[in-house]
Amino acid sequence: MEEIQHNHLDIRGLKLHVAEIGKGPIVAVFLHGFPEIWYSWRYQMIAVANAGFRAIALDFRGYGLSQQPPEPEKASFMDLVLDLLAILDSLAIPKAFLIGKDFGVRPAYQFALLHPERVSGVITLGVPFVPPGPNSFHRRGLPEGFYVMRWQEPGRAEADFGRFDIKTVVRKIYILFSGSELQIAGKDQEIMDLVDPSTPLPHWFTEEDLTAYAALFEKSGFRLPLQVPYRSTMETLSVTDPKVQVPALLVMGGKDYILKFPGMEDYVKSTKLKEYVPDLEITFLPEGTHFVQEQFPDQVNQLIIDFLNKHT
Repeated sequence: MEEIQHNHLDIRGLKLHVAEIGKGPIVAVFLHGFPEIWYSWRYQMIAVANAGFRAIALDFRGYGLSQQPPEPEKASFMDLVLDLLAILDSLAIPKAFLIGKDFGVRPAYQFALLHPERVSGVITLGVPFVPPGPNSFHRRGLPEGFYVMRWQEPGRAEADFGRFDIKTVVRKIYILFSGSELQIAGKDQEIMDLVDPSTPLPHWFTEEDLTAYAALFEKSGFRLPLQVPYRSTMETLSVTDPKVQVPALLVMGGKDYILKFPGMEDYVKSTKLKEYVPDLEITFLPEGTHFVQEQFPDQVNQLIIDFLNKHT
């Protein structure tokens, strides 16, 4: 990955880290999820660049190599949208494809709703478009012990994570999120207790990968990542017609735990989703988990490249 270039841009008062490779006029911008970072797109960036495109991956504000805002607890999804706009302007990119994973899907689609003239298309992994406003899939029918609810409580995740070093926390989260069941702690448990210390990493995620992730989170910590996304899920967006006007692709792993959210699988497979995103293709990778881009990089790379070529 030595060919990937790393820079810091002055964006809205912060120095934000941007990884970049490729020289083509068509740009793909990758937006990570949690506990991910720019590094989670390592396979896709190289493949997209080799296919003749320019690939850019961000560390969101307060993540990895990007600077923390002075008050992380006030950060919002709208900050990520505004940062993205400023990054495109800073790099003189008039239009780009947006590729979002996990919570990175939300700013990708919010940006497409607010600035459709700047978006060539949207690709999302693991999460579909959900209309702006309080995200019902995070709450409806889910117990108090569900990880999202637990991590929304100020101080709860901090105390839970604080019992372990950062590398162990990342290991546990990766193991949890690569499973096919919802992560629900019992009354006397915390979320980190759901992973037995002897559980191995997924075979597609190496100790070298874990070390790379841990080094980035050791720099940034979890202060902002717990704010965005978990403590910002009820944030609203003022859009009168939440219909996405650009082509889109959704890639879901057939064993992604997200499909177990109440109503989620029915929503993804129903016509309702295409009422919001009319020009939408959906592809399922049957053995895929929540980390399809790392688990099946060749398949995901080809899906992305085919989409870019189709809509260029």
